[in-house]
Amino acid sequence: MFGAMPSDNELELHRQLHQGQEKYAYFLLAAAASGIALAVRVTSNATLHWSLIPLGLAVCSWGLSFYYGCRYIGYRHSTIYANAALFRVQRGDDPEVGSHPQLIQAASEGIRNAMETNNKTIMQLGKRQFQYLVAGAVLFVGWHVLGIVLRG
Repeated sequence: MFGAMPSDNELELHRQLHQGQEKYAYFLLAAAASGIALAVRVTSNATLHWSLIPLGLAVCSWGLSFYYGCRYIGYRHSTIYANAALFRVQRGDDPEVGSHPQLIQAASEGIRNAMETNNKTIMQLGKRQFQYLVAGAVLFVGWHVLGIVLRG
């Protein structure tokens, strides 16, 4: 009624893909947090000066990267939860839907639509997480170069 079950190889491939995406997102979160920590450390004895503007922008960019990364992970978990709900509904095990074929089809379609919307959001959040991390790194290097120029 709902298609063939995936093979063991397909399930393993999906599991590995999911784990890789999770590790990547957490790596980017750690990189953004490390950038913020580094900025705080290198400015611990600094006085307010206009030359710190690129560094401040870098910290803001890394903060946005961290924010979008957290939202990315939240949406991914929500989508996995919806996928599990879809399996329950399709098996007829959901207490609110039961085993009525029309209700199963309607609920399945609603869940699939929600998952599709979530996946589009996930793609945007992941892209923003990476873009803000890179922007922060560029701003940090720019701040460092500016410091060298001002000292020389």
